[in-house]
Amino acid sequence: MPSYSSMVPAVVLLLTAALPASAQRDQSAAANVRQSEQYEQELRSNPSFRAQRMKRECGPISDPQLHQQCVDSFGGGASSSRRQQ
Repeated sequence: MPSYSSMVPAVVLLLTAALPASAQRDQSAAANVRQSEQYEQELRSNPSFRAQRMKRECGPISDPQLHQQCVDSFGGGASSSRRQQ
């Protein structure tokens, strides 16, 4: 029967090295969720911020239908103040 006792230190080392990376991913994911929630809250509560983001993200879209879809994606039923061409 083979002896696995010589492999134990290597396995422990691998597991120890993998744990911090896993913890960092979890922290990074949690930070991303927090930032997304803060962004969504800012969009809902600050009309100026919302208008700025709509202008930045939807402004360059020249197709009227796509532009309206972009504006609608911000919710709130705001209509576009952009002139139709």
